[in-house]
Amino acid sequence: MQATAAQLAPFKECLRTVSFLTEADCALFEPHLRVRTLTVRDYLLTAGKVCLEIGYINKGCFRTYYLSEGKEINTQFAFEGDFVVDYDSFLNQKASPYYIQPLEDAEVVTFNLAALQQAYNQSQRWERFGRVMAEEAYRRTTARVESFLFMGGEERYVDLLTHQPHIFERVPLYHIASYLGMERESLSRLRRKVSR
Repeated sequence: MQATAAQLAPFKECLRTVSFLTEADCALFEPHLRVRTLTVRDYLLTAGKVCLEIGYINKGCFRTYYLSEGKEINTQFAFEGDFVVDYDSFLNQKASPYYIQPLEDAEVVTFNLAALQQAYNQSQRWERFGRVMAEEAYRRTTARVESFLFMGGEERYVDLLTHQPHIFERVPLYHIASYLGMERESLSRLRRKVSR
């Protein structure tokens, strides 16, 4: 669905903030933007498919997960103002091992790789946007890996509680437990211990 001005406003403000894009830069990109509404039964991406679009979250909360021996392992949560994408699959146009699913009814502004590459060719500010996106994807991945290399379960929980407390207000505990690499019962015991 073609995006309305109101639906695009948060996305355009984000673009101006992270990469100093001008109104002219945004206008150049606008024809390529679409709005998708999703329910909790929908998927933005399923494993085995190529990630064809980046989504900017206007409304809602998403989780990214993969399957390991039939068990869902959460790797990321994204909220309003975040971009949601399997960046490796998107850039390289290869099949993704991940599922991206809304945990609430959601609205995302989306664009595809061809539109982004065209914007790169027309404006250095769009290239800066691409660099910022890549740096953020790298930062998140590194932080996630290092949390498992250098922290125990309790430290990961406290770190999440300290730096992203909003997750506990919007994401079910069993999803958070999977993200932290523990069973739900272990997380419940840990929450009681830490609160004391």
